[in-house]
Amino acid sequence: MNEQNHVIHKDGQVSTDQVDNAIEKIAPEERDHILQNFDAFKEYLGKRIAMGESIGLSEEQMAKIAQKVADHLATNEEPRNREEKLLQELWNVGKEEERHMLAHMLVRLAQDTRTSH
Repeated sequence: MNEQNHVIHKDGQVSTDQVDNAIEKIAPEERDHILQNFDAFKEYLGKRIAMGESIGLSEEQMAKIAQKVADHLATNEEPRNREEKLLQELWNVGKEEERHMLAHMLVRLAQDTRTSH
């Protein structure tokens, strides 16, 4: 697999157009596990945020990826808990700018979750 198929390249460039492909590569059982429990979702997101930070991604770059992931989830996944339902409803009524700000808040939520353990 070449680097063109990745969301984050070795040089730190971000290809948000590859997010859907990356999500589809997650095994269905693992995706179900992540989405069944909101704490598992935050933990998974926190690990990805830590990885992004370790290679020097800015919060803005991570928020762009989070926004693309949220777009995918809102379109392709049914909420599996109350928190996901609320996020989906907020996402669906939000304008583009509001969705982007919500993506920033999700990045910060994942960072806070990671540091509080």
